[in-house]
Amino acid sequence: MSILKDKFITNRTEKENINKKIKETHVQPTEQEQNTAQDIIRKVSEQYAEELISKDISDISNQIAATVREYCNQLDLTYEEQKRIEKTVLSTVLGHGPIEPLLQDNDVSEIVVQKYDNIVYEKDGIIHKSEVSFVDENHLRTIINRIVQKAGRQINIMTPIVDARLEDGSRVNATIPPVSPDGATLTIRKFNNKALSGNDYLALGSLNRPMLYFLNACVRGRISIFVSGGTGTGKTTLLNMLSAYVPSNELIITIEDTCELKLQQPNVRRMEVRSSTSSDMLTVDQKILVRNALRQRPDRIILGETRDGSIVDLISAMSSGHDGSISTIHANDPENMCNVRIPILYSMNKDVNFSEKSIAMQISEAIQVIVQIKRFPDGSRKISQISCVEGLDENDKVKVVDIFRYDKNKKGFIATGYVPRSIIEKIRSQNIPFQESIFEVKRGEENA
Repeated sequence: MSILKDKFITNRTEKENINKKIKETHVQPTEQEQNTAQDIIRKVSEQYAEELISKDISDISNQIAATVREYCNQLDLTYEEQKRIEKTVLSTVLGHGPIEPLLQDNDVSEIVVQKYDNIVYEKDGIIHKSEVSFVDENHLRTIINRIVQKAGRQINIMTPIVDARLEDGSRVNATIPPVSPDGATLTIRKFNNKALSGNDYLALGSLNRPMLYFLNACVRGRISIFVSGGTGTGKTTLLNMLSAYVPSNELIITIEDTCELKLQQPNVRRMEVRSSTSSDMLTVDQKILVRNALRQRPDRIILGETRDGSIVDLISAMSSGHDGSISTIHANDPENMCNVRIPILYSMNKDVNFSEKSIAMQISEAIQVIVQIKRFPDGSRKISQISCVEGLDENDKVKVVDIFRYDKNKKGFIATGYVPRSIIEKIRSQNIPFQESIFEVKRGEENA
């Protein structure tokens, strides 16, 4: 141990308090400590260059940690300085640098590195500015390379954009110049191991009991559903909750860009999009997977996010024997989804050429319920609308009618009073009891 370390810290309790403080908080090293850490990082990286490439990190982590301590012991450092430097070095050499604590924090859902010295993260639905940063651009690039290499990908001037998935299911997007001229960027959307149940949504105030009752009955009654919302609103999490109500005897095929759904039913086949990384590798996109799924005898198709021409095949499947299928889509509201977003996606399928009226008719025949989810300024996520599709209006546009909605002024969920007869009939045709009283407008809601 260094002389100064013993001189300043002799009490075991004080050492334990320092260790706990450095482990549990995002402590940013001083500039001098960063310089010292970078010098040790260079030495350790050179000393263990071969092992860092050829061996699993867990096999050499103890050995590297001991070497880092040896280097620190040769310096004139206080105990707290040494621990901060050790943490900086080890998180860079073995982990993910300054974002390691954010990755370990279960309450953090997303990490966004806008630049090496500008990191923000989402915690409990609210964006926070991080106090920590990478040392410089090269430090950030080192961590990005480590992350994408673990996923079997590479990032360089020929491939300056990478989408990847970590072993725990977290999604990663990274860019480097020239596509991000101000420097490298990194976004990590962490994988949530805990699937939220309907009761969890009730506890969070994301919907009320009549809404949950209706959605439960719709899924079991084979009503085709789209979950609509903006980026980061929780569409996939809501899709997972709804999918839990699919009866266990049904054959389900899920299709996702990155497998995130956590269905517990016994008969689930998971399909995942594959991008081509070389000229001799087949690109397997959503459209191919949806068409292939139709040949695999599913009772339902659950599509993680509809975002291209695959919508044509999904709409066709929903209206021809695969009713009860569920998907998500990026749209501002149910009417926007039906009359703007889906027609745009139709235009992305070069194999078909339908008129506007034909597209509207296909949508109205296939989609029955739309669940709109929004993220509010306080970080909460709520179902803002549950709507149904009721044919076409006088202008040949898809007619969308709200059944439930969130009233911002009253800060509560209300029934509009509209009773979706065709949906109720279909639910009951599946021998599922259904109480229409959930659609009754409560006292004080008449003019909402």
